Amino acid sequence: MDSPHTGSLNQAVELLRIETELFTLYVQGRPYHPTVETLQLHRSPDQEWVNAQLGITCSQRLGEVQIKVFSPEAYGLIDWQPGESSFPCFYETQPYELVIQNKKGAKLTFYHDNVLLRQAVKPLGDSILAGVLNFGNEVGLTEWEIRGEGQTLLRVEMEIFPSKMDYKRDYQNLLHEVNAQIYNLAFDFLRRTYQLTGLKETQHQSLTEFFAILQHVFRQLLDAVERINKNPNVALLQERRLMDAGRVKKAGRENIRELAKHPERLREDMNHGFLTIDNRSYTASHLMETRKRLAYDTSENRFVRWMLERIHGKLKELKSRWKKNGRTSDPLLIRRIDTMLTQLERVLKIDFLREAGALKQMSVTLVLQMAPGYREVYRCYLMLLKGLSIQSDLLRLSMKDVAQLYEYWCFLKLNQLLGQKYRLVKQDIIKVNRNGIFVTLDRSQSAQMVYENPVNGEQFILYYNSIPRTDKTPTLSQRPDNVLTLKKRDAGQIKEYKYVFDAKYRLNPACPDTPYEKRYGQPGPEEDDINTMHRYRDAIVYQEKSSGEYERSMFGAYVLFPYPDEERFKSHQFYRSIELLNIGAFPFLPNATGLVEQFLDEIIRDSPEKAYERSTRPRGTKEYYANKLGGKNVLVGSVRGPEQVGVAVRNAFYHMPLKNLALQKLLTQIEYIAMCQSRKKFIDPAKTGIHWVGKVADWQVLRRKEITEIPCRPGTKEELYVRFTIEEWKRLADPIALGGQGIYKVLFTSKYILDRALEIAELRLDTEEALREWREKRRKGRVQVRLDHEEYVDLGRVVEVRNI
Repeated sequence: MDSPHTGSLNQAVELLRIETELFTLYVQGRPYHPTVETLQLHRSPDQEWVNAQLGITCSQRLGEVQIKVFSPEAYGLIDWQPGESSFPCFYETQPYELVIQNKKGAKLTFYHDNVLLRQAVKPLGDSILAGVLNFGNEVGLTEWEIRGEGQTLLRVEMEIFPSKMDYKRDYQNLLHEVNAQIYNLAFDFLRRTYQLTGLKETQHQSLTEFFAILQHVFRQLLDAVERINKNPNVALLQERRLMDAGRVKKAGRENIRELAKHPERLREDMNHGFLTIDNRSYTASHLMETRKRLAYDTSENRFVRWMLERIHGKLKELKSRWKKNGRTSDPLLIRRIDTMLTQLERVLKIDFLREAGALKQMSVTLVLQMAPGYREVYRCYLMLLKGLSIQSDLLRLSMKDVAQLYEYWCFLKLNQLLGQKYRLVKQDIIKVNRNGIFVTLDRSQSAQMVYENPVNGEQFILYYNSIPRTDKTPTLSQRPDNVLTLKKRDAGQIKEYKYVFDAKYRLNPACPDTPYEKRYGQPGPEEDDINTMHRYRDAIVYQEKSSGEYERSMFGAYVLFPYPDEERFKSHQFYRSIELLNIGAFPFLPNATGLVEQFLDEIIRDSPEKAYERSTRPRGTKEYYANKLGGKNVLVGSVRGPEQVGVAVRNAFYHMPLKNLALQKLLTQIEYIAMCQSRKKFIDPAKTGIHWVGKVADWQVLRRKEITEIPCRPGTKEELYVRFTIEEWKRLADPIALGGQGIYKVLFTSKYILDRALEIAELRLDTEEALREWREKRRKGRVQVRLDHEEYVDLGRVVEVRNI
């Protein structure tokens, strides 16, 4: 493949010339796109250009026509004949100048479905028609016409290529996935909510809605019928016919009953008679013969025939109404309908359908739901039955705004990645009312999908084109494309962690000698888009109801952009920044979803602490939380039995010998008291463990005899004790279990760990490394903390933290 000539990337040349007897048409512009050349898009595996589709239809009024198209090999125009391919030289967002030079003074006009493009081409004097065509982000096939006196003189169909993704590898896969995912969501919705009761259709389905769905499922429907034809459902029928006795090959015992009812069929035959009555022999003149045969006239085959006939009838009605209503002539639509009608008539002549009779009543059998071919037909029937109002035109994407398409695909692909591992609980993309199914995925609307993690029951929500209602900003409203809200359980509470995944159909190719290439060395997202992520994270806030204070609610923000080389992008600054700041970018295309999928798994598995640590915190936060979490502000003490617990709770106090406090200065740090009920003192296993926790209001060092609520043991009257006054004892909803261990004297821990522990051994965690290991393993399931002392927690040290 020849590389572009030096300087040719920015030089406009003639791309198309059409010489006719009435006019000469020129299209000129840049034959290459800088981004396409830098990323080497639209190439075959051998690095050859892919073929571009070009179709030119000329009226006989134009006389002799000569067509020339641009060739990169000749770097100029070469002759072109209908049916030949051409070089891809028309791209999105790139301007092309169209000039038509009138030779004979005929009144010529330019027509395109897009009104902006129609208005762009205007007459300049009497002999020139000119303008600049820019197809924006629309990609795919586009048609435009040159008309004279209301008649089409020239029709040109050209292919517009995307500039930021490969047309064959990425764009067409992306288009297919959007259609397939919307289709599957709609069908799954119907399968769960719609129960078939008979031959009933929606009364409000328009023909255009019907045709929109039919175009999407028609090929699948025909393939399903062909599959049925290879192994159709059959019934084994028995036919009984009265025949001349000499022609009956095998007479069954049922003939005895028949002859008893019809004695007139008997005749006397003394030599060959097989039936004896009153010593006289008789033979039969006619006998009943039973024959078995395979029949295709089953309820399932009747249903298939009935459905195809209904589709055939609706297509004929659509064609008839289109012509009667005086609509603008659309040969392409009529040709498409005629092709569908011909294919339906062909399959209706298949043997198993020709034999199938009329459908009078239908039941949803296992064959329809499960048999190959039949289940696909039944699925198509459900889709066609209810009607589909496609507000965002998703099922009819051909030439479409690729930026909008990419935005849709990002949301749907994120959902597909989540749906592979987590259970979909609720969605509002697909809705239904009496008019049919509605696809609400549209830039003017919001949508959300709710998933549940089967491992721990935690839910998370993916929002499209909106943010949770609880989040707002006192300044300007923010509307990112996708927001993932993770709800994680932490100490009995549900805490939310939110992340922005914003689809940006923008890519800087890092062309040589540009500032971007010098700074980053490879293609990546635009810097403005990264700045937008900073804005989203800082601007979207949550207002605490109790205090009225605002808190930043977005923990991370990431750009999703079209780039295929995930491995290379790992070295980009905007990928490494995710680990440092939780802001950056991910390449995201149909063949490049690995980094996003891996990251989704990570943040969903994260513990609440790990999720918080990912975000960028204000300066000084680390020291603040180190002091708060590291301080052992909870005293866990043992009790002598149910009586002590009862008295302590009633009188809001707790007492213990001062000598049990190895360091008396710890008294000033104690904010909470927890009572540990041992197996030796509490017979009922349900009563063991830590059930009561109270906040310390005050404390005093007293002689034991001064604590009068509980009688003192002999010899302890003069011993020094600490009496803690408790504001209020609170019973734990989930008591902390003993796990086979107990407390010998006293254990100090932090309130942070006390609120999260399931067994008392976990209260012994006191190093940052052990805490981090414990947090992460708790996300995977139940954790066991093994100590070097098997009986008493306060006498041991942590040896191992493991999942059980």
